[in-house]
Amino acid sequence: MTDILTNPVETTATDSGIVLGANQYGKAEVRVVKITRDSERHEIDDLNVTSQLHGDFEAAHLEGDNGHVVATDTQKNTIFSFSRDGIGTPEAFLLRLSDHFTSSFDWVSGGRWEAEKYEWERIQVDGEGHDHSFVRKGQETRTAYVLADGDERHVVQGLKGLTVLKSTEAGFVGYPKDRYTSLQETTDRILSTDVTARWRFAEGSRDLDFDAIYADVKRILLEEFTRRYSAALQTTMFDMGRAVLEAHPEIAEIRMSMPNKHHFLVDLSPYQLDNPGEVFFASDRSYGLIEASVTREGSDPALKVWQSATAFC
Repeated sequence: MTDILTNPVETTATDSGIVLGANQYGKAEVRVVKITRDSERHEIDDLNVTSQLHGDFEAAHLEGDNGHVVATDTQKNTIFSFSRDGIGTPEAFLLRLSDHFTSSFDWVSGGRWEAEKYEWERIQVDGEGHDHSFVRKGQETRTAYVLADGDERHVVQGLKGLTVLKSTEAGFVGYPKDRYTSLQETTDRILSTDVTARWRFAEGSRDLDFDAIYADVKRILLEEFTRRYSAALQTTMFDMGRAVLEAHPEIAEIRMSMPNKHHFLVDLSPYQLDNPGEVFFASDRSYGLIEASVTREGSDPALKVWQSATAFC
């Protein structure tokens, strides 16, 4: 593990030469639901927020001195309290939290804030959306991430669980074969995947219409999945990422993880039936896992952001 998760501090080595390395702490998965009631037609924001602080926490680890430990309960209460004034976009909400913690406590040099946003839509009654009754939308989960490092702010937006399928216009041929290869070549197969994507904005991006950008990136990902014949999931993935970067100069990089959700043709001949590519077994495992980043030539890979955006260990 690198030491990018907190600013390096001078630590006193023990007699055995063991020192404190990178560290962070905070409150994970704070579920906050904000109902806006400024009219009879209510609005709902539903987030799952994680707050983790970076800074000078050496004494807590080495001496049991909690003088610099902003309690995780305090972080939770701050999230709830900030939602009282409205959440807005998850990215803007996380930026507000990052500014608060780094400006309120001198020893907090930065941190990481993440959110999942759960979408709701109005229940339709006689063709009209109800004022205060909602049903959860289920296509995907929106994600957001902010890394604060001193005065720097890095914003990553994304989605996960966007399940897509095309029933033709996909194939897989020309791959190397050895004694262990059993997969047969095909020029017509089902291509299905669960799209997980995260796109990093150029450094300093704050005053953007994050809702509009999110909606457009999702549109591009879906449209590009359909647009041309897929010679491999890798090809389709790159086309999807390329289209996002071409349309949005404010986005520096996009990273995607897409499992190949295999569909196998079922042999119906034992039952005296043919199967002209219509009945399939959908296998949930094992699966091919395709992952890649698409970026701009010569751009900074911003490894600090991506390393911190993953779990600590």
